[in-house]
Formats: sequence, C-alpha cells, structure tokens
Amino acid sequence: MGIYEELVWRGLIKDESSPEIKDLLNKGGLTFYIGTDPTGDSLHIGHFSSFLISKRLKDAGHHPILLVGGGTGLIGDPKPDAERPMITKEEVDHNYECLKKQAEKIFGFEVVNNYDWLKEFSFIDWLRDVGKYFNIGYMLNKDIIKRRLDEGITYTEFSYMTMQAYDFLHLYESRNVTLQVAGQDQWGNITAGIELTRKKLGKEVYGFTMPLLTKSDGSKFGKTNGKAIWLDINKTSAYEMYQFFINSEDDKVIDYLKFLTFLSKEEIEKLEESNKNEPQLRLAHKALAKEVITFLHGEQAYESAVKIANTFFKGDLKELTIDEIKQGTADLEKIKIEDGTGLINALVLVGACKSNREARDLINGSSISINGEKVTDMNFVLNKADAFNNELTIIKKGKKFYYAVEF
Repeated sequence: MGIYEELVWRGLIKDESSPEIKDLLNKGGLTFYIGTDPTGDSLHIGHFSSFLISKRLKDAGHHPILLVGGGTGLIGDPKPDAERPMITKEEVDHNYECLKKQAEKIFGFEVVNNYDWLKEFSFIDWLRDVGKYFNIGYMLNKDIIKRRLDEGITYTEFSYMTMQAYDFLHLYESRNVTLQVAGQDQWGNITAGIELTRKKLGKEVYGFTMPLLTKSDGSKFGKTNGKAIWLDINKTSAYEMYQFFINSEDDKVIDYLKFLTFLSKEEIEKLEESNKNEPQLRLAHKALAKEVITFLHGEQAYESAVKIANTFFKGDLKELTIDEIKQGTADLEKIKIEDGTGLINALVLVGACKSNREARDLINGSSISINGEKVTDMNFVLNKADAFNNELTIIKKGKKFYYAVEF
C-alpha cells in the first residue's frame, strides 16, 4: 500500500485540507514541515508520534523540515483552558538549541527557527503585510478561540494564529514548502496558513493533522505519576520508559504500536491476536517498549532496561551496576537513616510496616530482603559499608514492594 493508505491504516490522519492529499502523498517529492515551540529543553513522547509521521513521509520520498518556534514560543499557542505562562528570551533560545540538537540526532531532520524571519517585522509592517489578510469572524470561528472566549483570551494569544500562518507562507516562498503536518489541535492554525498563502500569493498549499495520542479516558498520553516521558535519556531513563510502555493499557497498546513503531501491518496484527488471546504474556507491550527505546536510544539501552526490570522482579540486585540500581529506584522516595540502624526500626521508618511487631512478623516470615538477600535475623543492622556504592540500600517486602534508604 502507498504511504497515504498506510497512514490511514495506522489511524494517523484526522483532518485533510484537500482530496488531493492522497495523490500528493503517494506520489512523493513534497517538501513539508512540522513545528513545535521550545517550551522545554527536550521533546517528549507526545512529540514522538508526530515526528514519526515525518520519518514515514521522508522514507516515502518527501523532504521534512522541522520548525522550532523561537518566535512563536515567545508568545505561546493558546491552551484550551488558560493562558500559557510567558518564558524569557534566554529560556527560549536555550530550549531551541536543545531541541535542535535532539531532533537532528534522533531524526536527522533539517531544523529552522521562525524567530529568524519574524524578528524582521515592525508592528506596523505586520499589520499592513500580514494582518490585513485575516478576517476576525474567520478567526473567532476557530475551535480553540471559541473555547476560550467565555474565559477570556488576550490579544497576544489571539494573534498567535497569524504568526503560525505566516510561517507556512514564508516557508512556501523561501523553501517551496507545500504541506504542513501537525496534531489535530493545530488544525485551525494550518488552515489559516493555507488561506493566507492563497489570499496573498494565489498559491495552493496543503495540510493534514493526526489524532492526538490519548489514554482510554481521553487524557493525553505521555505521563506517568505526573511526570512527562521525555526523549532525553537524562530526563527519562530507558528503564523508566520501559516501565511506562510495559504498563500501557491493554485496550490501547495496539494503537500505540501503530502510532509509535515501524512494525508492519502483519506484525502488529499478530501482536493484536496475542493481546486478545494470551494477554498475560504482554507480547504487544514488550514489542512496543523494544521498538521505541531501540529507535531512540539504541539496543544497549533497551537491553539494560530489560535487565533492570527482570532483576528487580526476580534476580540478584548485585548483578546490577549502581547506575542501573539508581534507574530502578528512580521513582522511590529515598529515606535517610543513621548508619547502624536496626532493620526493625528501618522497616517502620520507610513505611514498609506500621509497628515493630509487624516488622518482626515480616522478618520471621522471610518476607524481607536487603540488597537482594533474605534476612531472618531480628537483630540485623543496616550499615553504610554494606550499601551499594556505600550510598544506597534496597529493602524488598514480599515480591514487589521496594524501599530505598540512604545514609
């Protein structure tokens, strides 16, 4: 099947600006762009699904350009419920450089910054050369604007649409960009750019959106315990990412495989059968974790993540490096105790039990392990010298409850 049919099968096309999109995508040879504002110093898993569409299009013979909005990032795309906090020019510049380096490394895309052309405009020039082509009624009818009118929307936020629309016009004139790709929440901005290019230049450009990746309850996909899943391995370790995907919802994992991997239709359909008939094996979840982590960070990072997961589940913690142990305990609260603290007191301090009596029962029942070894001695003492790297001791209660202590 052609690239258009593949995107449709994967559920990656939501809105299309023209019936010609199908033929244009299947023919190849388009220069297109996808954009993001530098609101952080790393891309996250939500960006990943969008940028993978660009990789798919590149592999099908199209040329991608990634726009990181150093100009639009100073303004902020209107949110559905509130105004975005303003960030400084210094923060935007720093984030831009980080995202540029990350995108070039992961995807190999050409990166441009819209600050380079937006900074050239005076306010008067902007109103005369760009603003005159926008109808207020047309802008008010855009979904994101309508949703904010009751709560209130500032002129600054309201103007954001004109800036993104101009990006499309500028890239058409300077780079022959004829297609914009984005998430479905950007549909109004895409169509504004199409209209601006048609009105000002009499030229036809195109756009399509992809559905936002969501959980079963409709909330955005990409957070665990309130933390975003970043593509920067220093912000989200390979192990954390592995756990995130392994714990994906069963009824959504096939969608995630379609969105986030390059596995074929046949491979995904086979995993779908396994997910239905033998869900306890979690083959679809494991395939998802492997494909994404290997693509982003390489096979070694994936294998390390699996090793950590397997070791914490049923292996010997002494087989792990201190860095791997820290990855495996990243989400655990680190409780500080005195060197030489008795195990019974330590179990109460970390919250493994509520009383000394309960602690004794756990020890007596062989339910407690220290750094991977069962402990049944009521007088056992936790010493700094016995800790991993003299800094971290891992207490395990039963089969799956872990606690970390520092001295």
